Amino acid sequence: MGIYYNEKSKSFNLISKDTSYVIAIVDDAQFLGHVYFGHKIADEDINYLMRLEEPPYVPSKNNRDRAAFMDSFPMEYPTSGLGDYREPCLQVETQNGMTTCSLSYISHTIYQGKPKLEGLPATFGDEQDCSTLEITCKDKLLNLEIVLLYTVFEQLDVITRSVRIRNCGNESIILRRVLSACVDFDTIEMDMLTLNGSWGRECHISRKAISYGTQGVSSTRGKSSHQHNPFIAVMDKSANEDYGEVFGFSFVYSGNFFAQAEGCQFDTTRVVMGINPYDFAWKLDPKQIFTAPEVVIVHSDQGLGKMSRTFHDLYRNHLIRGKYKNKKRPILINNWEATYFDFDTDKLIEIAKEAASLGIEMLVMDDGWFGHRNDDNSSLGDWIVNENKIKGGLKYLVDEVNKLGLMFGIWFEPEMISPDSDLYRAHPDWCIHIEGRVGTLSRNQYVLDFSRQEIRDYVYDCLKRILSSANIEYVKWDMNRQLSEVGNSILEPECQRELWHRYVLGVYEVMERLVNDFPNILLENCSGGGGRFDPGMLYYSPQIWCSDDADAIERLKIQHGTSLVYPVSTMGAHVSDCPNHTVGRTTPFETRGYVALSGTFGYELDVTKISQQDRNLIPKQVELYHKYNDLIRTGDLYRISNIFENQDYSCVEYVSKDKNEALVIYVQVLNRPNYHSRRVCLKGLEENCLYRNEETGKVISGSALMHGGVLMTDMFGDFKGKLLHFVRVE
Repeated sequence: MGIYYNEKSKSFNLISKDTSYVIAIVDDAQFLGHVYFGHKIADEDINYLMRLEEPPYVPSKNNRDRAAFMDSFPMEYPTSGLGDYREPCLQVETQNGMTTCSLSYISHTIYQGKPKLEGLPATFGDEQDCSTLEITCKDKLLNLEIVLLYTVFEQLDVITRSVRIRNCGNESIILRRVLSACVDFDTIEMDMLTLNGSWGRECHISRKAISYGTQGVSSTRGKSSHQHNPFIAVMDKSANEDYGEVFGFSFVYSGNFFAQAEGCQFDTTRVVMGINPYDFAWKLDPKQIFTAPEVVIVHSDQGLGKMSRTFHDLYRNHLIRGKYKNKKRPILINNWEATYFDFDTDKLIEIAKEAASLGIEMLVMDDGWFGHRNDDNSSLGDWIVNENKIKGGLKYLVDEVNKLGLMFGIWFEPEMISPDSDLYRAHPDWCIHIEGRVGTLSRNQYVLDFSRQEIRDYVYDCLKRILSSANIEYVKWDMNRQLSEVGNSILEPECQRELWHRYVLGVYEVMERLVNDFPNILLENCSGGGGRFDPGMLYYSPQIWCSDDADAIERLKIQHGTSLVYPVSTMGAHVSDCPNHTVGRTTPFETRGYVALSGTFGYELDVTKISQQDRNLIPKQVELYHKYNDLIRTGDLYRISNIFENQDYSCVEYVSKDKNEALVIYVQVLNRPNYHSRRVCLKGLEENCLYRNEETGKVISGSALMHGGVLMTDMFGDFKGKLLHFVRVE
């Protein structure tokens, strides 16, 4: 078991593969203190690290300076109002308007396995994978019980955290903030790394030194957002891809979030993560329970690379579920950039015939098949097939596509409603709104109030009717706008601020019904691209559309940043048409294929209109996908270059778990005049083993490949790419 309690020191030791995390019960007040997080250590008692024998001492020895203690002690789960002026995790409001809360240790339980979080996505594991610690604390004045949940994945350097709050009193309490995790680090000499951007340029890496005061990322948009991914890492200033200590925090949630590093007065750093306290409140009635979403914390002693590989292993094996968890995904062609709204049955079948002849395996019909939706100004919510476009009906179209040997997929935007729709005309109060205020339109649509059961039931019944009417094997679930005017006419006034969180819980409920009722469907999430690319969504869908920008060169940055946390098997990546529809750039068709291999791989173009030269490359790309996808999907990712630091080229490597095989994908962004070939050193191989270059037949040692490197020759021109495949020689 990876969790031990030392009765003498009153400390909890959470031990994973190479990591120790230590918590202690302190002083007469039974405070919970954070002792240590980092490299694995063998000692059972390291409470001296909390400096309890130094001024200001613990309150039982020096109560006159209790405030000084509270404002410097490394609290495991800090609360507000007691003299700790750093960022708190918990704030409540009582019936008499008081907002102070104090936690004292009561009891604990340690057991094998991991509990589910009711109504929430979370990582999972059995008794062989992990062990769990539940620490029960209480505010005796408020009669409020707080349970801190920790799970250790013993073969990975992973600790997950969540919080469960129960009102044991007789009066309602308002929860003003409930963050899921806090870690106090005993240094300010750290950097912070975040993933930032906007539509079309998601997950760009930002790294800065932690300084005094607060710095972090957040979302108040009702979804995790294009602008900031729900992830933060803090690390040694000297840490890089392969060296140094890194701590990554990833939030398993798809709504408003808050992630912050605070440089404190004694040169320490407090990191917190959870639901964004902005505009949040939750009325907790007597006997009710509130559960906070999960934070996944990864420790790496080998830089960002090991951190990423740990996240990848965890999310592939202990978050993603369903038929496609460990399965190669079908190669799809999506008609969006091929036709936009201008399509009918004949056009789709024309695309499908050509696609089938080239080895593509699925046709996905995107936006525009329902209501009278011939542009993006109407019909969201009216999930009825437009038989003026889909002549003969949906089943006829699906059957014809199936006859060609292709699977069929379909696009929905279930959370949205158009003002020009039968649904809105019948139920204008079904959208999130504030009575008397003009609603803020985005893409000429409003957001349905998924906090309401009758609305969720209506939407799900529509989805189920369509999906049951034909052999549909893939769903693209889109969400193209943020939330605004967040209110409804159903919740009581004191519960209105619950709507942000209730909305997310409602989305999760509908998705859970979908994957349970249709277990063979491949669900791909999307939110105008990567606007909701988060672990919460991965619990329901094994892949998410990475960005609406499918330009190969832009995708090098987007996919590099996304790969810091998320496995490449989760990244929707397609070969799109050129000039690219987002940036107008033209890149070689071959290079677009290489970039899309670092993802789910598919096509987003009109295969009947591209040049014959490009069309002839598709069977080769299909062959490459089938040859290498098992390695790419399940192997270890090594980022050899950093496109954010060196704009000239990108290079990634995939190494099989047994280190018998490696694939290098190299893209030269800009060529250089009067230079020799670039030398690239591989990673992750066995030093003393021999590897054969499958293209040249040359055999070379792992040590030579990693320390001497390989030469990237015959790379004349911009935007060129190549693959290198190495197989171990026995």
